[in-house]
Amino acid sequence: MVAVPAGEFLMGSEDALAYPADGEGPVRTVHVDAFRMDACTVSNAQFARFAADTGYHSGAERIGWSFVFAGLLPDVFPPTRAVVGAPWWRQVEGADWRHPDGPHSTWEDRADHPVVHVDWDDARAYCTWAGKRLPTEAEWERAARGGLHGKVFPWGDELEPGGRPRMNVWHGAFPERHPTADGWYGSCPVNAFEPNGFGLYNATGNVWEWCEDPFSPSRDGQLRVTKGGSYLCHASYCRRYRVAARQGLPPDSATGNVGFRCALDMA
Repeated sequence: MVAVPAGEFLMGSEDALAYPADGEGPVRTVHVDAFRMDACTVSNAQFARFAADTGYHSGAERIGWSFVFAGLLPDVFPPTRAVVGAPWWRQVEGADWRHPDGPHSTWEDRADHPVVHVDWDDARAYCTWAGKRLPTEAEWERAARGGLHGKVFPWGDELEPGGRPRMNVWHGAFPERHPTADGWYGSCPVNAFEPNGFGLYNATGNVWEWCEDPFSPSRDGQLRVTKGGSYLCHASYCRRYRVAARQGLPPDSATGNVGFRCALDMA
């Protein structure tokens, strides 16, 4: 874990990249007490140790399926139900954290990649086992900013400084298969790319990360905040790979691009 010092920061965004309907604004000054944050999202290997130690079965394991990005499925994969309005998400029987792309895949060949197909309760169960907790949204954004104020990304305002990718996001026309300009198609290792000023890796891109907070605006207060965007984000349809961006998901939602990292009160 890395230490995130107490301090004030500018939370949220009202710039041209923001999504006002997501509740990104108004920009406000927020104080956060000192705390610790995992440098990386929880990996498959870490979650495997938790499952082996406790016998825990995730929500996706219990129901027997989860949603997988269609581009990660074999060309011969049989047709399955797609999400209305987002046909690139396919319901795959046997997809869970142990089998990220379905029963033909295994976490063991991507042990250092983020665990996915975990819902909010799965993330909280892991945190309890590890003696930690999920971060609040304010803590997450404070840590992701790495000490910078009002910047779009953890490293500044430019998406690719010097033409060099700094995070794992989509390149090319979504959802067609893209050139791997950042070196990855799908998820990447939890410590890929350079850390931010506080030492956090992949604070944006790669996988969405669960936070403790209810999402507002929200339907009946039932959604939970996720932050950071994922390997599927692209400016043409989803600019949520920014530190201020947010989305609300049902707590029982588990897909192939959602993970988490843990926080801890400063002793």
